[in-house]
Order: sequence, then C-alpha cells, then structure tokens
Amino acid sequence: MSKKLHLHLDADTSSKALYNALLERGHDVTRTPTAWMPFDASDEQQLLGATAQGRAIFTYSIRDFIVLGKRYPQHAGIVLARQNSLSLNGLIHALDRVLRETNSDEWVGQTRWLNEWRK
Repeated sequence: MSKKLHLHLDADTSSKALYNALLERGHDVTRTPTAWMPFDASDEQQLLGATAQGRAIFTYSIRDFIVLGKRYPQHAGIVLARQNSLSLNGLIHALDRVLRETNSDEWVGQTRWLNEWRK
C-alpha cells in the first residue's frame, strides 16, 4: 500500500503563507525551522533531516540539491523550482497537486521539477 507524500519546505521556500495554505488543504507539511531542523541548517542537513523524517523536500537551491541528490541516492525526494518562477498561488496549486497525485514510494531517490504539476 502506498503512503501519502509528506513534504518539508527548506529554509529558502519556508514561507508561512505557503506552509499554512498547504496545511489548510490537509497536507502533512513541515518547514525550516522546526524542532528537528534549525533555521541555519546547511542544505545537506536539511536533505538528510527531511529524509530521516520520511519527507520529500521542496527547494529553490537547484545546483546544491542536484549534487546532494546524487550523493545521497536514497533521499525521500527533492522537488525543485526556480525562485520567482511561480506566484504564491501557483506554488500552492502545484504543490497541492504533487501532494495529492503522488505518493512517497514514487519519490525515493527522485529529483523532479515542480513545473511538471503546473496547470
């Protein structure tokens, strides 16, 4: 049985408005900072922390996370977007689709672009 995808917003994507909008839609989302992730955590710490929590991570740090995804091939998933490529509303709708239409099993070791879920 497939499990729902859980998501972590890294320090770069961690807006309260985005976080709250996804929670309001019933998704299991965390954000940096949290009890298990300090605000000043490195990209590597954020990826490993999210993976330890069974969460895919959403980030704008494209170059860094592509490298980290290859270094840690069993990560729980990396969702990439270019900063300012989508409005807040666009981010909410695209991430909502990711969280509704995919499951955690599909994301293990995967690095994918959020644009795949744009309307």
